Amino acid sequence: MIARTLSLLARMVRPRVAITMWTFMIIGVARHSGPTVSLDLLAATIALAASYAVATSLNDVADVDIDRANGLRDRSRPLVLGTAGPDDLRRTAGLAAAVAAVAAFPLGVAGLGVIGLCLAVDYFYSVGPVRLSRRWTLAPVALTVAYVALPYWLGIVVAHGSWTALDGGLLLGLCVLFFARIILKDIRDRLGDAAHGKPTALLRLGKNATCAVSVVGAVVGTAILVQAVAGPPAVSLVLAAAGIAIVWMLVRLRRTEDPGLEQVAIGTAARAGNAMLITIIAWLLLLGRHATTAQVSTFVLALGAVFTASFLSLALHPERVQIAYKA
Repeated sequence: MIARTLSLLARMVRPRVAITMWTFMIIGVARHSGPTVSLDLLAATIALAASYAVATSLNDVADVDIDRANGLRDRSRPLVLGTAGPDDLRRTAGLAAAVAAVAAFPLGVAGLGVIGLCLAVDYFYSVGPVRLSRRWTLAPVALTVAYVALPYWLGIVVAHGSWTALDGGLLLGLCVLFFARIILKDIRDRLGDAAHGKPTALLRLGKNATCAVSVVGAVVGTAILVQAVAGPPAVSLVLAAAGIAIVWMLVRLRRTEDPGLEQVAIGTAARAGNAMLITIIAWLLLLGRHATTAQVSTFVLALGAVFTASFLSLALHPERVQIAYKA
């Protein structure tokens, strides 16, 4: 029983989102301690991954009918596949919560507090009577807090740092940019959401309005990040270019009605967003190493060239992209 639950726990840590959350934590670490590897970082990584397994386990139980309607049949959704039952996932959530708490223990009161908040959001997002996932105005805010703000805060805890004005600006920009992305997640699942009466921003506002909100968020978030990072011109250039790339894909998303091309547009915009996150991490790490402006500019522009080539390969040839979220 324990071995099966541990196996399910590992499957419920979906790598793509877990890595995104970890990236925001790393930005918090790099902002305060530069390039560093420690046991606290390992403990925080385990705690964050386990808390995410709680979120996915509880949400899969709550949304199993919607997931089935949307055909989400990959290995990371054992409830839909029929390889696990609701009680199995509830036990997995319980074990994952315990793992998160134990892993966070070395981080002290602050670390336990942040992980406790993560677990609270995980629970109230999917479980009644609050069930934030069914409150279309609060769901994207809750996800932004859980995926961006709390991991960033955990990074500050790992670095033994204290909040500053720079943290406020940096986190605000990251949150606004993530919010612009997360309100688009329901485009993939709209048929199942509509069939089972799940209220979402997309179903309430319509696609055009949702895309417009996302565009505004991308522009505002990029502007805040450029201002907050306040790096050399090369850093600002790469961040601004990535922001423009995101807006380009969002405009394409609004104009297309093909479900496959919609997902390609969202995924390509997400790739540009990842480029922004990696650029920020690189800048903070180089800053921690006291790199010169010339060194920073050379490295960041080289990164920007790689990002541009990767982005354009998708943006100019969307027909070559294979959608892999359904089995």
